[in-house]
Amino acid sequence: MAPPAPPLLILQTLSSVSSELTFLVPRPSSHTDTMLGTLCTLITALTCVSGVTVVTQKPVVTVRKGETASMDCNLGTVTNSGANWYKQIPGGAPQYGLRFYHGNSAPTYGSGFSSPKFTSTHQSTSDYRLIISNVEEGDSAVYYCQTWDSSVNEGVSQ
Repeated sequence: MAPPAPPLLILQTLSSVSSELTFLVPRPSSHTDTMLGTLCTLITALTCVSGVTVVTQKPVVTVRKGETASMDCNLGTVTNSGANWYKQIPGGAPQYGLRFYHGNSAPTYGSGFSSPKFTSTHQSTSDYRLIISNVEEGDSAVYYCQTWDSSVNEGVSQ
């Protein structure tokens, strides 16, 4: 009789836009319809903003313990920046894992992340891959790929 197969681990990946936008919306207790309308208008407006780059990733990667997990990330039109990878365990804060730029020979690592367990490669100036070797239970998390499009930097003055 063959030994039981190791448990499956699910590594989720989510995409992040190239820049972060934060909006503070008042929360009137009796004006839910107004808030919902404002939110719908805001979402519609954001979908029409030029210069916003959406990064895309495959939603779920499933591997067995001890195997290698690979996650791809397409940075869209951003070619002048690298990919930042973050790991978030449910209920916890995102942790910075590593950054890889296609012009460098190796990634730079955040605290608790190192080679050869974690590494990154690139297939082009906008296609990056996170590789996790010898996957363990503690690697099961949501992994975010993020970039910054420095060509659209703008200042705000008062």
